[in-house]
Amino acid sequence: MNKIGFNVLAWSAVVSEDLFPILDRLKEIGYDGVEFFVGPWEEKAFKRVGKHCADLGLEVTTVTVMGEDENPISPHTKVRQKAKEKLQWVLDRAADLGSTVLCGPYHSAFATFESRAPEHEDYFRSAKVMYATAEYAESLGILCTPEALNRFECFLCNTMEQLDYLLKEVDHPNMKAMFDTHHANMEEKSLSKSIEYIAPKLGHFHISENDRGTPGSGHINFDEVFAALAKAKYEGWLTIEGFTRNDPDFANSIGVWREFSEPWEMAENGYKLIKSMLEKHSD
Repeated sequence: MNKIGFNVLAWSAVVSEDLFPILDRLKEIGYDGVEFFVGPWEEKAFKRVGKHCADLGLEVTTVTVMGEDENPISPHTKVRQKAKEKLQWVLDRAADLGSTVLCGPYHSAFATFESRAPEHEDYFRSAKVMYATAEYAESLGILCTPEALNRFECFLCNTMEQLDYLLKEVDHPNMKAMFDTHHANMEEKSLSKSIEYIAPKLGHFHISENDRGTPGSGHINFDEVFAALAKAKYEGWLTIEGFTRNDPDFANSIGVWREFSEPWEMAENGYKLIKSMLEKHSD
């Protein structure tokens, strides 16, 4: 049975008690869980927010990214070691929140590129860091689901085929694939065929509109998406990820220069869309 989540990045990247009223209302709407960005925030805040979620009956998933000085595909041993250490710290904070999934493009550094196409050595170096990450995450009861991003934000994995190639190199049962409809809309030839391709390894799923606004307000074919998920018998999270300029520092870091949708419109209408699509495409 699928669970429906909402990523609170629509309001803020910072994990703090300021999110409590937002979490309360998301629970009232009907969400099963929420997703937080794990960044360099006060460590005690993760436990406080995690406790509030547990008290509400909201489950938790998490997302993170890597910087250039902690790039898992770096040819420099010290940089890759820093990547391992960063990811272990992130997983500890995810555990403080009570998270069961860590998703995101942490297989490589965000928006860090080479003057060539990715090569086997890039995937090989990433796989070594990812294997260690999967091992540590397994000890915490957290599933790792690295994500393929579009070509303007990611060098290593833009498609499900590339992500699958990496996962074969990692070869660890606690590391599966993440699919995001926003990125797939740009990089895949077919949403349904790419979902079918990665289905055996699919561990997490983001419902995102083409412009990152309210799901259902753009041109993503969600009928195609949900029909493919039903065919694949996917039973994991369906988490809405939409962005705004509510948190200017975060918005600036990912190139969000205008408002796509108001956060509560995103949350309320996105929830209705997912519920209706699940009902429509149920067996």
